[in-house]
Amino acid sequence: MRTVRAAVSGLAALMAVAWVTPAIPADSAGDQPAVRPGEFLIAAPGMNDPRFYHAVILIVQHDRGGAFGLIVNRPVEDEPLAKLLQELGQKTDGASGKIAIYAGGPVEADIGFVLHSADYKQPETMAINSELAVTSSPAVLRDIATQHGPRKYIFAFGYAGWGPGQLENELAYRVWFTAPGDVKLLFDDDPAKLWQDALDRRERAL
Repeated sequence: MRTVRAAVSGLAALMAVAWVTPAIPADSAGDQPAVRPGEFLIAAPGMNDPRFYHAVILIVQHDRGGAFGLIVNRPVEDEPLAKLLQELGQKTDGASGKIAIYAGGPVEADIGFVLHSADYKQPETMAINSELAVTSSPAVLRDIATQHGPRKYIFAFGYAGWGPGQLENELAYRVWFTAPGDVKLLFDDDPAKLWQDALDRRERAL
């Protein structure tokens, strides 16, 4: 994965257009994916791919066209919001505080996403379920910096993606486990403990 500084530089070049959300074709009515948007995908203890070792992924979208999710337990560094907005070519008036930057996955590590509580909405916001949404727009960072943003959020570069049937195959081989989503666990848990805590939640749900 590229460094956060390189990712910020790459993202700045995209600001004149828009941030990008991976496009996945809509599923046909009645199909039930093995793991639904808003649920956790948890790397099995034997996962030997270093990109996903002890990873917890929040599934954003999953249908017959594939799956898209964000790793939510890999903070990389904290960045002053004013500095980040300046690097992205955005206004910094009234900006304060810092934001944790997460490594969201190995795919398109130059692209930024804000996974957040559903109390916040922009035209670019995509609902995940009744409690969660994801926004790919510089406006959300400006709003966070001026205390007008979502109540809870995770800011990540990159994402995890699977083609048609790929995630289902990996689940069949028990590369991943699934667990019900939990907003409190997602936003308030210590990232260093989230993998084990998500596994414990899975056990309680069985």
